[in-house]
Amino acid sequence: MEKQEREILPTKPPRKGRLTLMLALTTLAAAFGSAFQYGYNIAVVNTPHRVLKSFYNETYFERYGQFMDENFLLLLWSITVSMFPLGGLLGALIVGPLVDRYGRKRTLLINDIFAIVPAILMGSSKAAKSFEMIILSRVMVGICAGIAYSALPMYLGELGPPNLRGTLGTMTELFVITGVFLAQIFSLQDILGNTEGWPVLLAITGIPAALQLLSLPFFPESPRYTLIQKGDEDQARKALRKLRGWEDVENEIEEMRLEAQSEKAEGRLSVINLFTFKPLRWQLISIIVLMAGQQLSGINAINYYADMIYAKAGVNPMHSQYVTVGVGILNVGMTMISAFIVEILGRRVLVLVGYGICGSACIVLTLALIFQNRVPELSYLSIVCVFAYIAGHSIGPSPIPSVVRTEIFLQSSRPAAFMVDGTVHWLTNFIIGLVFPFIQEGIGAYSFLIFAAVCLLTAIYIYVVIPETKGQTFVEINRVFAKRNKVEIPEKKKEETTDLDSCPYPTSAKETNF
Repeated sequence: MEKQEREILPTKPPRKGRLTLMLALTTLAAAFGSAFQYGYNIAVVNTPHRVLKSFYNETYFERYGQFMDENFLLLLWSITVSMFPLGGLLGALIVGPLVDRYGRKRTLLINDIFAIVPAILMGSSKAAKSFEMIILSRVMVGICAGIAYSALPMYLGELGPPNLRGTLGTMTELFVITGVFLAQIFSLQDILGNTEGWPVLLAITGIPAALQLLSLPFFPESPRYTLIQKGDEDQARKALRKLRGWEDVENEIEEMRLEAQSEKAEGRLSVINLFTFKPLRWQLISIIVLMAGQQLSGINAINYYADMIYAKAGVNPMHSQYVTVGVGILNVGMTMISAFIVEILGRRVLVLVGYGICGSACIVLTLALIFQNRVPELSYLSIVCVFAYIAGHSIGPSPIPSVVRTEIFLQSSRPAAFMVDGTVHWLTNFIIGLVFPFIQEGIGAYSFLIFAAVCLLTAIYIYVVIPETKGQTFVEINRVFAKRNKVEIPEKKKEETTDLDSCPYPTSAKETNF
């Protein structure tokens, strides 16, 4: 009976989605309270590091009557910095169960705890004379970032219509970059990056979380989660009507029903199952390549190396912080451009062009660094290369993976996929931060040729394997991957086709691969 009712529904082209006020406000509430934390805590300790080290040393002196050994101080500071990606890894490992059990929106709300509590601890650490509170807090804000970096794009990707999914997906990276930029502004010595202001500087991270805690409950949960995982079609329909701004949402409801049928065939996937499930083999490889390429292409290493490049170009060390702010402005601007054009040019074009710019910038930067002792004017070319690299990464390799990783998995496999994705992201982030100084010490300027090679290899993989996903439904995208995974899709006449027949996975896949 249900099948007959669906067959008599009038066939009409899907209505093109628009950015309604409700969708925009939901995106703002979710992204500002989540991705912002990631970006802010990446950059907030960089500029005032000398002030914070002095606090560590003075606190140690008050306790033990002597100052720290220089090597011990360096080790303690390294631990402080590295606790953030370690926390991010922990967050990535627990995000799957959280979004499955509590939903996307509730997970983001629960995650606010990992921003508000450390904000209080860091803000009071000076009064308590405890640098241990800062180190513990760095782990907690890392957990916050790790959960947000997976839960937020999942939430935004499931909220948006196909024609806006790319723009909404880039909001994760845009707010990460915005967090970095504001941290760079606030940490200037003339603002909060000084002896008196640093506790406030570190505590600011709690403000966006508090605002999210107050605002996000008034916005809808992901309709796809509500219908497919909770089985509540009425609530999903209500949420869609709020988000779309019109009453007739049956086309999207029907598409979600189709995905729900696919879920029954595929079954719920754990991380271990995901690695053994052949119908998702190329999707899994693709997110690993996308996230590893994003980090191993050297974005953080370029940032680490920038101060030295500026110094060789003759930039006064006191002024280099303002050059860094200039890079931040460029980063935000290019990411915003990416958000506007991703639905026009598509995902593949932006990523391939971005990697092309980054790879070229790395090669030219290598040459400039090698020969600038003979030709001093080349030092200015080095700065241009840094700006070009940042621009290239901001338009494609940084924002687009957050879009694509949501699109190439269906509901049942998405949480497990994001756990893998997040683990790769944080591990490679940690590796670059740990290993790059030794690579740079060993081979100097030639280290950027490694990044150029990573850019080239990642771009080749994307060109050969990853399809364009612009404007397609999740089921349509998975049908494309089904062909590459050699999953047979039954082809029947329209009047004989059921929702389950349209599923991109065979009904026997569950029994075969588990």
